[in-house]
Amino acid sequence: MSEAADTRQQFLSVATRLFAERGFYGTSIAAIADELPYTKQALLHHFGSKEKLYGEVLKGISDQLMAELEAARDATSGEGSSALEDTLIRFYRLLEGQTHKTQLLMRELLDNKHRATSANIWYLRPFLESLIALAKQASPSTFSSDAQALITVYQLLGAMNYFLVSEPTLSQMFGEEMYRELRSGYEEKLRVLISQAIG
Repeated sequence: MSEAADTRQQFLSVATRLFAERGFYGTSIAAIADELPYTKQALLHHFGSKEKLYGEVLKGISDQLMAELEAARDATSGEGSSALEDTLIRFYRLLEGQTHKTQLLMRELLDNKHRATSANIWYLRPFLESLIALAKQASPSTFSSDAQALITVYQLLGAMNYFLVSEPTLSQMFGEEMYRELRSGYEEKLRVLISQAIG
């Protein structure tokens, strides 16, 4: 990796974490640069603006999710409902180890009201469209339209994301032991939820 590419990657890594922790509006260019041995001007040289940096962060997450979707398709021998279930469980396992990305995606939904009206690129749309197609393939009789499939896909993604970002609160509220029990049983419950949602 070249020095410039390495610098960009460092900025993206710190920006992903800070955007997840503080949201788009709570994260400044200066705060990102302060965590690295670079200046604010260096960050702007690589990305141009905070908005472009944020777009690159979202694109990176979207690219990772799409790569995981392709890998799931290659690894899944089943079709229909088993392909959708295997894919969603694979996403859950991926996000389980990267909860800051899950938190950032949740923040994007919550904090995006003002930017949504002027957004030109929706980085997560191809990922959602691929899941819509998988859902329709899984159960054509249940999902006769893209909207019906998206409702279900969105609920399932929401269930896993909400659980993953709740770890600090649930573990403090109910204790580490109970949270470990919740976590150990969650994947099986998620499989049941997926199966029921597909119909």
